[in-house]
Amino acid sequence: MVGPLRPQFVLFGSSIVQFSCSNGGWGAILADLYSRKADVVLRGYAGWNSRRALQVLEQVFPKDAAIQPSLVIVYFGGNDSMLPHSSGLGPHVPLPEYVENMRKIGKYLKSLSEKIRIIFLTAPPVNEEQILENLRDIIPERNRTNESCKIYSDACLEVCRELDVKAVDLWTSIQRRKDWSTACFTDGIHFSAAGSKIVVEEILKVLREADWEPSLHWKSLPTEFAESSPYDPPCGDGTTLNIADHSVAQALIHWGLSDN
Repeated sequence: MVGPLRPQFVLFGSSIVQFSCSNGGWGAILADLYSRKADVVLRGYAGWNSRRALQVLEQVFPKDAAIQPSLVIVYFGGNDSMLPHSSGLGPHVPLPEYVENMRKIGKYLKSLSEKIRIIFLTAPPVNEEQILENLRDIIPERNRTNESCKIYSDACLEVCRELDVKAVDLWTSIQRRKDWSTACFTDGIHFSAAGSKIVVEEILKVLREADWEPSLHWKSLPTEFAESSPYDPPCGDGTTLNIADHSVAQALIHWGLSDN
Protein backbone atom coordinates (compact mmCIF):
# COMPACT_ATOMS: atom_id res chain seq x y z
CA MET A 1 0.00 0.00 0.00
CA VAL A 2 1.25 3.48 -0.85
CA GLY A 3 0.83 6.56 1.32
CA PRO A 4 -0.20 8.99 2.52
CA LEU A 5 -3.31 7.23 3.73
CA ARG A 6 -6.47 8.47 2.02
CA PRO A 7 -10.16 7.59 2.34
CA GLN A 8 -11.04 4.65 0.12
CA PHE A 9 -14.16 4.65 -2.03
CA VAL A 10 -15.10 1.21 -3.40
CA LEU A 11 -17.48 0.84 -6.34
CA PHE A 12 -19.00 -2.64 -6.16
CA GLY A 13 -21.39 -4.01 -8.74
CA SER A 14 -21.98 -5.47 -12.17
CA SER A 15 -21.14 -4.03 -15.60
CA ILE A 16 -22.50 -0.59 -14.68
CA VAL A 17 -19.49 -0.53 -12.32
CA GLN A 18 -16.96 -2.47 -14.41
CA PHE A 19 -17.48 -0.20 -17.43
CA SER A 20 -17.63 3.00 -15.38
CA CYS A 21 -14.14 4.08 -16.38
CA SER A 22 -14.84 4.01 -20.14
CA ASN A 23 -16.92 6.34 -22.35
CA GLY A 24 -16.51 9.23 -19.91
CA GLY A 25 -17.86 6.95 -17.20
CA TRP A 26 -19.01 7.90 -13.72
CA GLY A 27 -16.19 5.95 -12.06
CA ALA A 28 -13.62 7.88 -14.07
CA ILE A 29 -15.29 11.18 -13.16
CA LEU A 30 -15.23 10.36 -9.45
CA ALA A 31 -11.60 9.22 -9.64
CA ASP A 32 -10.66 12.47 -11.40
CA LEU A 33 -12.56 14.70 -8.99
CA TYR A 34 -11.15 12.91 -5.94
CA SER A 35 -7.69 12.35 -7.42
CA ARG A 36 -5.88 14.09 -4.54
CA LYS A 37 -8.53 13.41 -1.90
CA ALA A 38 -9.57 9.73 -1.95
CA ASP A 39 -8.69 6.48 -3.70
CA VAL A 40 -11.51 5.20 -5.91
CA VAL A 41 -11.34 1.40 -6.27
CA LEU A 42 -13.37 -0.59 -8.82
CA ARG A 43 -14.79 -3.99 -8.02
CA GLY A 44 -17.10 -4.42 -10.99
CA TYR A 45 -18.13 -7.74 -12.53
CA ALA A 46 -20.05 -7.66 -15.81
CA GLY A 47 -23.05 -9.95 -15.95
CA TRP A 48 -23.29 -10.46 -12.21
CA ASN A 49 -26.41 -10.40 -10.10
CA SER A 50 -26.95 -10.00 -6.36
CA ARG A 51 -26.70 -13.77 -5.90
CA ARG A 52 -23.14 -13.90 -7.21
CA ALA A 53 -22.26 -10.77 -5.26
CA LEU A 54 -23.17 -12.50 -2.00
CA GLN A 55 -20.89 -15.42 -2.89
CA VAL A 56 -17.79 -13.20 -2.98
CA LEU A 57 -18.79 -10.51 -0.48
CA GLU A 58 -16.34 -11.61 2.22
CA GLN A 59 -13.52 -11.90 -0.33
CA VAL A 60 -14.06 -8.41 -1.69
CA PHE A 61 -14.63 -6.92 1.77
CA PRO A 62 -12.77 -9.10 4.31
CA LYS A 63 -13.73 -8.42 7.91
CA ASP A 64 -10.14 -8.65 9.08
CA ALA A 65 -8.80 -6.05 6.65
CA ALA A 66 -6.44 -3.59 8.32
CA ILE A 67 -8.31 -0.68 6.75
CA GLN A 68 -11.99 -0.62 5.81
CA PRO A 69 -13.45 1.58 3.07
CA SER A 70 -14.83 4.98 3.95
CA LEU A 71 -17.52 4.65 1.29
CA VAL A 72 -18.99 1.75 -0.68
CA ILE A 73 -21.24 2.43 -3.66
CA VAL A 74 -23.21 -0.70 -4.56
CA TYR A 75 -25.06 -1.48 -7.78
CA PHE A 76 -26.95 -4.70 -8.43
CA GLY A 77 -30.43 -5.00 -9.85
CA GLY A 78 -30.45 -4.61 -13.62
CA ASN A 79 -29.36 -8.20 -14.28
CA ASP A 80 -31.50 -9.53 -11.44
CA SER A 81 -34.53 -7.90 -13.07
CA MET A 82 -34.10 -9.67 -16.42
CA LEU A 83 -36.97 -11.99 -17.28
CA PRO A 84 -36.43 -15.65 -16.32
CA HIS A 85 -35.24 -18.10 -18.97
CA SER A 86 -37.17 -21.32 -19.53
CA SER A 87 -33.99 -23.33 -18.83
CA GLY A 88 -33.65 -21.83 -15.37
CA LEU A 89 -30.24 -20.47 -16.36
CA GLY A 90 -29.31 -16.82 -16.62
CA PRO A 91 -29.02 -13.81 -14.32
CA HIS A 92 -32.66 -13.48 -13.26
CA VAL A 93 -33.18 -13.43 -9.48
CA PRO A 94 -36.77 -13.55 -8.16
CA LEU A 95 -37.78 -10.30 -6.49
CA PRO A 96 -38.06 -11.66 -2.89
CA GLU A 97 -34.59 -13.19 -3.16
CA TYR A 98 -33.17 -9.97 -4.66
CA VAL A 99 -34.57 -8.01 -1.71
CA GLU A 100 -33.04 -10.44 0.77
CA ASN A 101 -29.70 -10.43 -1.05
CA MET A 102 -29.48 -6.62 -1.01
CA ARG A 103 -30.49 -6.64 2.65
CA LYS A 104 -27.65 -9.08 3.43
CA ILE A 105 -25.14 -7.01 1.43
CA GLY A 106 -26.15 -3.84 3.25
CA LYS A 107 -26.04 -5.44 6.71
CA TYR A 108 -22.67 -7.05 6.04
CA LEU A 109 -21.09 -3.81 4.84
CA LYS A 110 -22.45 -1.91 7.83
CA SER A 111 -20.91 -4.53 10.13
CA LEU A 112 -17.39 -3.82 8.84
CA SER A 113 -17.01 -0.50 10.61
CA GLU A 114 -19.02 2.11 12.46
CA LYS A 115 -17.52 4.71 10.12
CA ILE A 116 -18.29 3.01 6.80
CA ARG A 117 -20.78 4.84 4.58
CA ILE A 118 -22.92 3.11 1.96
CA ILE A 119 -24.84 4.24 -1.12
CA PHE A 120 -27.01 1.86 -3.16
CA LEU A 121 -27.70 2.68 -6.80
CA THR A 122 -31.01 1.37 -8.08
CA ALA A 123 -31.62 -0.25 -11.44
CA PRO A 124 -31.77 2.46 -14.13
CA PRO A 125 -34.22 2.46 -17.03
CA VAL A 126 -33.26 0.86 -20.33
CA ASN A 127 -33.86 1.54 -24.01
CA GLU A 128 -35.46 -1.75 -25.03
CA GLU A 129 -35.22 -1.15 -28.79
CA GLN A 130 -31.57 -0.12 -28.57
CA ILE A 131 -30.77 -3.29 -26.64
CA LEU A 132 -32.27 -5.45 -29.39
CA GLU A 133 -30.42 -3.48 -32.05
CA ASN A 134 -26.99 -3.48 -30.39
CA LEU A 135 -26.92 -6.66 -28.31
CA ARG A 136 -28.89 -9.20 -30.34
CA ASP A 137 -25.89 -11.56 -30.42
CA ILE A 138 -25.89 -11.66 -26.61
CA ILE A 139 -29.55 -10.91 -25.91
CA PRO A 140 -31.54 -12.34 -28.84
CA GLU A 141 -34.95 -11.68 -27.33
CA ARG A 142 -36.64 -8.97 -25.29
CA ASN A 143 -35.81 -10.03 -21.75
CA ARG A 144 -34.99 -6.72 -20.08
CA THR A 145 -37.82 -4.24 -19.74
CA ASN A 146 -38.38 -0.85 -18.16
CA GLU A 147 -41.30 -2.30 -16.24
CA SER A 148 -39.14 -4.90 -14.48
CA CYS A 149 -36.36 -2.34 -13.88
CA LYS A 150 -38.88 -0.11 -12.10
CA ILE A 151 -40.06 -2.97 -9.87
CA TYR A 152 -36.51 -3.85 -8.80
CA SER A 153 -35.57 -0.19 -8.40
CA ASP A 154 -38.48 0.36 -6.03
CA ALA A 155 -37.51 -2.77 -4.09
CA CYS A 156 -33.94 -1.50 -3.69
CA LEU A 157 -35.22 1.84 -2.38
CA GLU A 158 -37.36 0.03 0.18
CA VAL A 159 -34.33 -1.95 1.42
CA CYS A 160 -32.40 1.33 1.76
CA ARG A 161 -35.17 2.83 3.87
CA GLU A 162 -35.26 -0.27 6.05
CA LEU A 163 -31.47 -0.30 6.62
CA ASP A 164 -31.03 3.48 6.75
CA VAL A 165 -28.71 3.33 3.74
CA LYS A 166 -28.42 6.20 1.29
CA ALA A 167 -29.89 5.58 -2.16
CA VAL A 168 -29.66 7.03 -5.65
CA ASP A 169 -32.85 6.41 -7.61
CA LEU A 170 -31.34 6.00 -11.07
CA TRP A 171 -34.62 4.85 -12.61
CA THR A 172 -36.13 8.26 -11.86
CA SER A 173 -33.11 10.55 -12.19
CA ILE A 174 -32.07 9.30 -15.65
CA GLN A 175 -35.58 9.86 -16.99
CA ARG A 176 -35.64 13.49 -15.89
CA ARG A 177 -33.68 14.21 -19.06
CA LYS A 178 -36.15 14.49 -21.92
CA ASP A 179 -33.98 12.64 -24.45
CA TRP A 180 -32.76 10.06 -21.94
CA SER A 181 -33.62 7.03 -24.07
CA THR A 182 -31.27 8.07 -26.86
CA ALA A 183 -28.69 10.23 -25.02
CA CYS A 184 -27.90 8.27 -21.87
CA PHE A 185 -26.82 4.84 -23.18
CA THR A 186 -24.21 3.35 -25.46
CA ASP A 187 -26.20 0.17 -26.15
CA GLY A 188 -29.51 0.58 -24.34
CA ILE A 189 -28.14 -0.60 -20.97
CA HIS A 190 -24.73 0.90 -20.25
CA PHE A 191 -24.21 4.59 -19.71
CA SER A 192 -22.89 7.08 -22.21
CA ALA A 193 -20.97 10.12 -20.97
CA ALA A 194 -24.29 11.96 -20.63
CA GLY A 195 -25.79 9.17 -18.55
CA SER A 196 -22.70 8.92 -16.35
CA LYS A 197 -22.78 12.64 -15.68
CA ILE A 198 -26.26 12.22 -14.20
CA VAL A 199 -25.03 9.35 -12.02
CA VAL A 200 -22.17 11.48 -10.66
CA GLU A 201 -24.41 14.47 -10.03
CA GLU A 202 -26.79 12.27 -8.01
CA ILE A 203 -23.95 10.69 -6.02
CA LEU A 204 -22.45 14.11 -5.27
CA LYS A 205 -25.88 15.34 -4.15
CA VAL A 206 -26.07 12.49 -1.63
CA LEU A 207 -22.53 13.19 -0.41
CA ARG A 208 -23.24 16.91 -0.09
CA GLU A 209 -26.52 16.51 1.82
CA ALA A 210 -25.61 13.56 4.07
CA ASP A 211 -25.08 14.45 7.72
CA TRP A 212 -21.97 12.27 7.89
CA GLU A 213 -19.02 13.09 10.12
CA PRO A 214 -16.62 13.48 8.53
CA SER A 215 -18.24 14.59 5.29
CA LEU A 216 -17.11 12.69 2.19
CA HIS A 217 -18.09 15.40 -0.29
CA TRP A 218 -15.10 16.45 -2.37
CA LYS A 219 -15.20 20.03 -1.07
CA SER A 220 -14.91 18.83 2.53
CA LEU A 221 -12.00 16.43 2.10
CA PRO A 222 -8.49 17.85 2.35
CA THR A 223 -6.37 17.98 -0.79
CA GLU A 224 -3.17 16.00 -0.42
CA PHE A 225 0.00 18.17 -0.38
CA ALA A 226 -2.11 21.26 -1.07
CA GLU A 227 0.39 23.82 0.17
CA SER A 228 1.70 26.38 -2.29
CA SER A 229 5.19 25.76 -3.60
CA PRO A 230 7.89 27.89 -5.23
CA TYR A 231 8.00 25.16 -7.87
CA ASP A 232 4.44 25.93 -9.00
CA PRO A 233 4.08 28.02 -12.18
CA PRO A 234 4.90 31.69 -11.48
CA CYS A 235 2.26 34.39 -11.90
CA GLY A 236 2.87 37.95 -13.04
CA ASP A 237 2.35 39.38 -9.55
CA GLY A 238 5.28 37.52 -8.04
CA THR A 239 3.19 34.66 -6.61
CA THR A 240 2.72 31.12 -7.92
CA LEU A 241 -0.36 29.27 -9.20
CA ASN A 242 -1.41 26.60 -6.74
CA ILE A 243 -1.73 23.56 -9.01
CA ALA A 244 -3.58 21.56 -6.32
CA ASP A 245 -6.51 23.99 -6.43
CA HIS A 246 -6.28 24.47 -10.17
CA SER A 247 -6.50 20.73 -10.95
CA VAL A 248 -9.85 20.34 -9.17
CA ALA A 249 -11.26 23.32 -11.06
CA GLN A 250 -10.07 21.82 -14.33
CA ALA A 251 -11.74 18.49 -13.51
CA LEU A 252 -15.08 20.25 -12.95
CA ILE A 253 -14.75 22.10 -16.26
CA HIS A 254 -13.69 18.97 -18.14
CA TRP A 255 -16.68 16.92 -17.01
CA GLY A 256 -19.17 19.80 -17.19
CA LEU A 257 -20.01 19.64 -13.50
CA SER A 258 -21.13 22.50 -11.33
CA ASP A 259 -19.09 23.50 -8.31
CA ASN A 260 -21.27 21.48 -5.92
